[in-house]
Amino acid sequence: MEQRHLGRTGLRVSRLGLGTLTWGRDTDEHDAADQLKAFWDAGGTLVDTADVYGGGEAEYLLGQLMERLVPRRDLVVSTKAGSVPDPDRRMDGSRGHLLAALDASLARLGTDHVDLWQLHAFDPHTPLEESLQALDIAVSSGRARYVGVSNFCGWQLAKAGTWQLGSAAGVRTRLAATQMEYSLLQRGVEREVLPAALDLGIGLLPSSPLGRGVLTGKYRHGTPSDSRGGSETMSPFVEPYLDDAASRIVDAVATAADGLAVTPLQVALAWVRDRPGVTAPIVGARNAQQLAAALSVESLSLPDEICRALDDVSAPVHRYPDQDWSTL
Repeated sequence: MEQRHLGRTGLRVSRLGLGTLTWGRDTDEHDAADQLKAFWDAGGTLVDTADVYGGGEAEYLLGQLMERLVPRRDLVVSTKAGSVPDPDRRMDGSRGHLLAALDASLARLGTDHVDLWQLHAFDPHTPLEESLQALDIAVSSGRARYVGVSNFCGWQLAKAGTWQLGSAAGVRTRLAATQMEYSLLQRGVEREVLPAALDLGIGLLPSSPLGRGVLTGKYRHGTPSDSRGGSETMSPFVEPYLDDAASRIVDAVATAADGLAVTPLQVALAWVRDRPGVTAPIVGARNAQQLAAALSVESLSLPDEICRALDDVSAPVHRYPDQDWSTL
């Protein structure tokens, strides 16, 4: 699998990442082992997790598999911290919480460091500088090699990235990555997040690159009972992408796939993988069969005319102040 630099850093990662959101919940140890082995055999290196995935079980499973299945040195392990199971405060970006969460993650993963550590989201109740100090401490203490943020909007990313570059003494650590939802069904990051990331040299790691599964075409003729959309707990996650506007985009992806003799999944994943500023889409799968379908995209590059057609049909409406005001 092709390797890419993560942002403006020396860290190289596979251009597809393996997500572990379902590990320890919908994906058991056997299926997780099959996924990790298939990913590694295909040349994949970047494995993404978080301290809240499966209530910590995803990290624990990954740690067990690194001990007995795939060498730790062959993987780029990324995890996140800050999300908390509190309905009144979903994010705790305090320095104390973040560093304690990192230590707990390392214990579950069975390693002394992670390759990438990210703030899971912006915490409006904690000064951003305090949260960013935790990232610097993680790197200076050797517990993290690189750091980043996740689910930051444009101004939040610009502020964080600029702060991290602002020390003349060089004691702050450059943000390497930002992880955001990005697909043909969700192009909101193109408004401000992606331009900020490109300007600051921060690599984009798209999550849900298949539009929460909708871009595979599985929902074109109804909701399969074994799908996320058919799950009582996950259906609210999928429902926003089942409207008429999304259907038109899904139909266009299916048409392109038919013309190229590939699958809609391959078309949708290749499109986001090769967008400017993207380092590696994070692909989640419940089993090795689903993952194999995603890994098959490695040899596919979309023709320019197909990309332009998909760009047009999925184009978000960005006017003032994104366009030149004098032309409006």
